[in-house]
Amino acid sequence: MGSVPSPLINLLPIILIFIVFYFLLIRPQKKQQDEHKKMIASLKKNDEVITAGGIHGTIVNVKENTVTLKVDDNVKVEVQKHSISSMKRKASE
Repeated sequence: MGSVPSPLINLLPIILIFIVFYFLLIRPQKKQQDEHKKMIASLKKNDEVITAGGIHGTIVNVKENTVTLKVDDNVKVEVQKHSISSMKRKASE
């Protein structure tokens, strides 16, 4: 008669799918979140940044949870630090 496959063999495809999801989705997303946290922590005056809403500006003041951006002459906007999506370039030192 036929042999009964091991229960571990039946779970193998599910385990393989989880491993693929981890390496293709979960791990890269976590790495990207860690890089964003480092970028937020390193914000300083004169850095040029882009917000999640698409506003381009230069940082003129950094507070605990917010930054003040200069977006044009005499126009300053205060935004949450976590709304900063990327840096255009680092400030010249």
